[in-house]
Amino acid sequence: MRQTGQPAGSAGSAQPAAPAGPARQTGRASGQPVMRGRRTSFWKELSRNRFLYGMLVPVAAYLLLFKYGPMFGEIIAFKDYRLADGIWGSEWVGVDNFVKLFSGADFYAVLRNTLLLNAYHLVFAFPAPILLALLLNEVRAEWYKRTLQNLLYIPHFISWVALGSIVIALLSPSTGFVNYVLKLLGLEPVYFLADTLWWPISFIASGIWKEAGFGTILYLAAMASIDPTLYEAAKIDGARKARQIWHVTLPGIRSTIAILLILQVGKMMDVGFEQVFVLRNNAVSSVSEVISTYVYTRGIINLQYSYTTALGLFQSVIALILVVAVNRIIKAMGERGLW
Repeated sequence: MRQTGQPAGSAGSAQPAAPAGPARQTGRASGQPVMRGRRTSFWKELSRNRFLYGMLVPVAAYLLLFKYGPMFGEIIAFKDYRLADGIWGSEWVGVDNFVKLFSGADFYAVLRNTLLLNAYHLVFAFPAPILLALLLNEVRAEWYKRTLQNLLYIPHFISWVALGSIVIALLSPSTGFVNYVLKLLGLEPVYFLADTLWWPISFIASGIWKEAGFGTILYLAAMASIDPTLYEAAKIDGARKARQIWHVTLPGIRSTIAILLILQVGKMMDVGFEQVFVLRNNAVSSVSEVISTYVYTRGIINLQYSYTTALGLFQSVIALILVVAVNRIIKAMGERGLW
């Protein structure tokens, strides 16, 4: 019995120590097979879905050519650029263009107008698609809902050249429909697009008319993903429509609102050129001159390429800072950010 037990005991005591060396070697050498396996799985995934990845090639080429490629031209902001000399032949002036930019009084007026119009848009235009989506979500007749959606989407597909002409015609002080109604009510006609008070209001209102309907698409899609049992539970608890919207619908689309808010804040330094260019005139230049039109006037018409490139670089840096800051704030509040 002792002879039988002894080999068993010796084997039991020697077995844990024997594989110790090989186990450590396997552990040291395990990095290479893992990396090789990852590379193999990547190429397998690429081969299996080669047609799907192939569809990304035009998009990647577009981004490289028209988004990342032009970033090379930002070097013009640090040069006295001349068309005859080219980018490399132009004289290097360092930060002189930025000094000239920040020392000009017209720059601060343009910056103020840009920030004010974007602040108005954030306060009045940003919530408009949310409110519109909440109203459409409560429509139960599908044919009526689709008809409303189609009518609301149409202005988005009309260019500002055509839509601006319609806005100008509607707000005309002599023949416009809006002033015609005001005259019927016994009120004096209003020069909406020639008054520094009414021009920003007309600008924001026309922007809401054009984009609010199309902006409801994302919110309606987010509402469609909300669990219907949450509404049933709210009904059982006695919640009416207003309570259901506040406690179920809005929390369900909160992440979508957060992401779109981050993107909107990133546009605080940019106002669309087409809308401003179509609706502005010399009478309201003190409130309608924004960065986009200022760059067009100084850069394209007056050929001040280095000056306006410096302005564009400043605009991009501030937009990046705003996006990063708001993204961190959103994540600190418990919502998902852009990254």
